[in-house]
Amino acid sequence: MEELAVGTRVDHSRYGEGIISRSHLTIYEIFFERGGKMELTKYNPDLRVISEPENKPRTGLTLAEVEEAITYVLDKYQGLSQTIEIGERWKGGMLVMKPANPELQAKEVTMETFFHKIVMVRDRLRVLEQNINSHPKLSEEEKIDLQQYITRAYGSLTTFNVLFAEKEDYFVGQKTK
Repeated sequence: MEELAVGTRVDHSRYGEGIISRSHLTIYEIFFERGGKMELTKYNPDLRVISEPENKPRTGLTLAEVEEAITYVLDKYQGLSQTIEIGERWKGGMLVMKPANPELQAKEVTMETFFHKIVMVRDRLRVLEQNINSHPKLSEEEKIDLQQYITRAYGSLTTFNVLFAEKEDYFVGQKTK
């Protein structure tokens, strides 16, 4: 059944005629002449449309619109990640990358900027890991193979653990048995 607008007149075999007063994500709030205010699922097979309002008012977001909004926010803010602190000794510091050729200019980056980039790499690896683990078309064997690459990437990044204020934020590679 297509989404019904507020003001739509409906008929129900048990409650009689009514008017939709609210539309929620999965239910309609309907005022029936015989039954008063009732909440019925939008997928109720006993609900029959008598007439629709001429100008259908917009009553809320569809599930697809909610999903689109959530996807936009997660993409924009790289998921809902906690604040990760840089170690106290690195605050206000500078990373200097000096080429061997003295004619070339060195590149300087604040430690906060560099740290932020490292945290972004970690967060994106975590999202990739979640996407692999929840992928419907990958076999368990393929998921394990891809997971091993991610674990090795974490291992390659353990050098940067010295930048983190808290040990629980560290990169962890493959654990030795």
